[in-house]
Amino acid sequence: MTRTFLLGSYVDSLTMQETLERIEAIIHARKPVQHVVINASKINLMATNEELATIINRSPLINADGQSIVWAMRFLGHTIPERVTGIDLFENLVSESAKKGYRVYYFGATQEVVQEVVRIHQVKYPTLQVAGYRNGYFEESESEDIAQTIQQSQADIVFVAFSSPKKEYWIHTHKDTMDVPFVMGVGGSFDVIAGVTKRAPKCMQKAGLEWFYRFMQEPRRMFKRYFVGNLSFVWKVMKERWHKK
Repeated sequence: MTRTFLLGSYVDSLTMQETLERIEAIIHARKPVQHVVINASKINLMATNEELATIINRSPLINADGQSIVWAMRFLGHTIPERVTGIDLFENLVSESAKKGYRVYYFGATQEVVQEVVRIHQVKYPTLQVAGYRNGYFEESESEDIAQTIQQSQADIVFVAFSSPKKEYWIHTHKDTMDVPFVMGVGGSFDVIAGVTKRAPKCMQKAGLEWFYRFMQEPRRMFKRYFVGNLSFVWKVMKERWHKK
């Protein structure tokens, strides 16, 4: 596996299929692994958050979620075959779990949304084994009990639908208690699957404009993240390029 260091974060240069094969090996090894994906926003967060950077860089599997990461790596002379988005990996893993008998646990979003995601997946994949599900609204004092409940569910995969950096912190803190082979943060993917928010059309995804589609849905809330954040990311990439000359 080829691992590259990009702007403060490791990134694994893997295709979707190679990622799925790596996850299968992780599940068979039965040792808890925290998976993460990288995009421009997370690179910006890591630059000012040493704890988050440490958690991410200790992960044995780090995928390039954002097209901006793929472009930056190629611009800086690195090789990467494709982006592996969190939501696409999530959907592929659910499909693989139904085929191979892996037990999955859904954790996050509102109760209505997580129930709808489970319902949709069980209709789409009748053989899917759902180990359990829970909404993402809880007091910090409940975290250990939640982790123990997940451990008792005998899940093989846990999908955690929180925003960053909350999901990275929570998974890192409770990974050993959960004792689940593969734990993946999926951000807002539950809302997309349940139809609460819409994902960009395929043409915009391929053009690297998924971020702009998301911005158009919530311009006020997303302005700082996407316009200010993207400019900050581009500046980091340009500085790295200049330093390489």
